[in-house]
Amino acid sequence: MNYVWPILVGVVYCLLMCLIREPHRRRFNAIMVGGAGAAYLSGGGFGAWELPVVAVMTYVAYRGLESWTFIGIGWLIHTAWDLAHHLKGNPILPFQHDSSLGCAICDPVIALWCFRGGPSLITFVRGRLRPRRTADQPPHDAAAPC
Repeated sequence: MNYVWPILVGVVYCLLMCLIREPHRRRFNAIMVGGAGAAYLSGGGFGAWELPVVAVMTYVAYRGLESWTFIGIGWLIHTAWDLAHHLKGNPILPFQHDSSLGCAICDPVIALWCFRGGPSLITFVRGRLRPRRTADQPPHDAAAPC
């Protein structure tokens, strides 16, 4: 379950983001990835090396204001930084040993969604739940034959 929960968190994040309309959704996600870049600043185990990562993530987040691709790149950079912190034994949540590993599993789920352009998953799910007509079935509103 340590590997399943982070995936579910990523999917729920993407679903919740779909409640925000475009172009605000993209801009909000750019801010989120910028914040994720600073997540390790207060207790990061890499000392001064935390600062260049924050600078890179700030640039990527800025570019993400106009590009879903940059937001996805930002989540993948954060994934790499999560893995580094997990391997060093300095988790994002000090009271949860595997929190950086969980974040490293969750972030690529979000990145994949971003690389697809942050589409509305709610619309996608609604389209999948509608019954499909076959070619030989008339539409529901067609007049019945006499």
